[in-house]
Amino acid sequence: MEEVIELGFNRLVEIINLHDTSIDAYSEEIRNLDALLLGKMASQITQVISKTGIELLEKGKKDNQGEIYDPRHYPLKMIILGKSAEPVLYRPDNMSRSVQDQFCLLGEDGKFYEIMYSADELIIDSYLAEITPRQVIDLYGYEAMFMLYKAMQQYLSNQEELLFALEKTIAFIRSKETI
Repeated sequence: MEEVIELGFNRLVEIINLHDTSIDAYSEEIRNLDALLLGKMASQITQVISKTGIELLEKGKKDNQGEIYDPRHYPLKMIILGKSAEPVLYRPDNMSRSVQDQFCLLGEDGKFYEIMYSADELIIDSYLAEITPRQVIDLYGYEAMFMLYKAMQQYLSNQEELLFALEKTIAFIRSKETI
């Protein structure tokens, strides 16, 4: 009787090890497709951004109290997906302009952007550059994907199956990012 129990236990361990290997393989596959997933998520919410997104300041002048006047905004509406904890030191378009704030954005055109704000005593201006979904994940992590999911959850109606699947996938990706 003990031999049967031991054989059964050993077989159970083999099956568990086999499934652990396949889970790791799927995990790697999902990680390789994370940027593709992010891009597809972005395409699902573009119509929402055109209605609920915000216009971001491109350039403006500051008065003596620090208030902005003569503002100029980017023509696209966008949503903010993340903020860099450590902005780059200088803007790529003008190395004499230091960066105070750096954000990850999704535009109503379905493209991802990075915006860098600079300010001195007289002028606030920015540098806006398109970035790829892969760069979004590499620079801002899965938190940007999670923020996009939360925006989808808040604004997409009648998409329960899609949102449920995304919730599970994102939870899986985020739980494995430390491995």
